[in-house]
Amino acid sequence: MANIKSQKKRALTNAKANAKNSAERTEVKNAIKNVLKAVEAKDADAAKAAYDKANSVLDKAVSSGIKKGNYASRQKSRLAKAVNTIGQ
Repeated sequence: MANIKSQKKRALTNAKANAKNSAERTEVKNAIKNVLKAVEAKDADAAKAAYDKANSVLDKAVSSGIKKGNYASRQKSRLAKAVNTIGQ
């Protein structure tokens, strides 16, 4: 453990940031899984709603620096393709 006051404070700040970032990464993964689950169940309305939520979560992750822009674009494209296959 740190001995200097500023180091102790920094350790606490880092722990808080780590918890926040972990939660956001988990939220991204869960949003993607929810879309794929709805697509697998062939539920068009649920898939569309989950896709909209996933887009929002991915954009938030990019803006906060959790994920790269290309990752988000790739996932959005992949999920959109999956959602569009339901209607066919």
